[in-house]
Amino acid sequence: MKTKAGAILSSIRIDRSQDHKISIQLYMGLRDIILSGGLTGGDRLPATRTLASEVGVSRTTALDAVSRLISEGLLETRIGAGTFVSHTMSGRARIEAEPAAGEQARQLRLSRSTVRACNLFAERKRLPYKSQAFVTALPAVGNFPMAQWARLSARHLRSDRDTIMGYGDPFGLPRLREAIAAHLNASRGIQVNPDKIFIVGGAQHAFSLISAMLLNHGDKVWFENPGAIGARNAFISQGADLVPVAVDDEGIVVEDGLAQAPDFRLAFVTPSHQQPLGTVLSLSRRLALLDAADRADAFVIEDDYDGDFYFGHQPLPTLRSIDTNGRVIYVGTFSKTLFPSLRLGFLVAPDSMLEAIKAIFSSALSGVPTWPQAVVADFIDEGHFATHIRTMRQHYKRQHEILHEHAKLLESHMQVQRASAGFHTVGFFNDRTRDEALFVKAASDAGLTLSGLGRYCLTPLEKKGIVIGYGTASISEIKQGMEVMARILD
Repeated sequence: MKTKAGAILSSIRIDRSQDHKISIQLYMGLRDIILSGGLTGGDRLPATRTLASEVGVSRTTALDAVSRLISEGLLETRIGAGTFVSHTMSGRARIEAEPAAGEQARQLRLSRSTVRACNLFAERKRLPYKSQAFVTALPAVGNFPMAQWARLSARHLRSDRDTIMGYGDPFGLPRLREAIAAHLNASRGIQVNPDKIFIVGGAQHAFSLISAMLLNHGDKVWFENPGAIGARNAFISQGADLVPVAVDDEGIVVEDGLAQAPDFRLAFVTPSHQQPLGTVLSLSRRLALLDAADRADAFVIEDDYDGDFYFGHQPLPTLRSIDTNGRVIYVGTFSKTLFPSLRLGFLVAPDSMLEAIKAIFSSALSGVPTWPQAVVADFIDEGHFATHIRTMRQHYKRQHEILHEHAKLLESHMQVQRASAGFHTVGFFNDRTRDEALFVKAASDAGLTLSGLGRYCLTPLEKKGIVIGYGTASISEIKQGMEVMARILD
């Protein structure tokens, strides 16, 4: 650990029962740290008085060890500044300790559930961090009102330390829960008491918590095919039996789910903007899904990950707003509406789950950091959130239209579908024998980020295609990207 007063070197142990002199032990300890890369060129050592105190030796001993390392060229002194690791050690690779005898042959024994899950996990790849064509999971962070966010953040970081640095309410900051309740009522038609809203570390955290609460090994979960990879892996971790339910132009095909598993325990859907196909779950299908859940005594997770960004016709009511039997667990996230590194989301629990969730949150979880919650609460209450949502709806609508204007270049090989929300859509190959992976690889070599539709599938689809994000790319990047895709397809 490095400080302004020099690195903390408390790992050095002095054994007074050894024959080696104490100064030699200290010298060898410092030398090993430097040569193994624990300290590199330019790193500052503590003053010899401080080093002696921390290691438990006399200052004379510390001076002797340091002087020897200086004479060997491993350390250098700067008048008035202190002692530093020589710059000749810069860039030296860190060397890991050799494993003890027999350690390499020892295999970690994992739980059976972990082994099973690791064998079934869908490859999620590294989540995107850079805005470019045609990233799907990243919002247009360049349009985020950072000045307002910085002002609100500074306000809270200057506030009472007990409030911003303590553990906080395990259910979430009450002001944020109230702000979310008001937003859901006005924007999504969900009338809910703030006491039913729980703050989590992103949507993926919510999926893991819900699956741990509700699912036993082998329980059947209806899952959209294709569907969201992260949620799929959360249910796999719990040992669920995933049932791949078909998706068509009206969303999840409830009849297909009933034909395969009428005794399902949980259903996962993205009704406002299906991930990844982009379709909207029709009202008749929404009612059919709720009826099926009620008859099976099952629950439905409504993942409304980007429902705020609708730009088509008036959006259909959320499942939660038309649920009269307490079957829907609504999950929202600020990863898309604000930015992903915030790691902040929420779930709205049905009445039957309230006491169980409260017990879990208050007994086994320590909650989400308080000050980001306070900043988001102010961001909503002062109207910045609503303004940002309106601005981004128009931005994504404009990007969507630009994408389709240039998608005409692909018409002889691919049909790019229209979306009504969010910042991604899908393109289907005219030739169903085309290899998705080869196309994605060729596009990647040309600087484009695309995903094959097959990555999202539990069972293969007859249609082949790719998922295209249009939210983060500039107009010129969209145009150039479409030209590159056309050349590859040709």
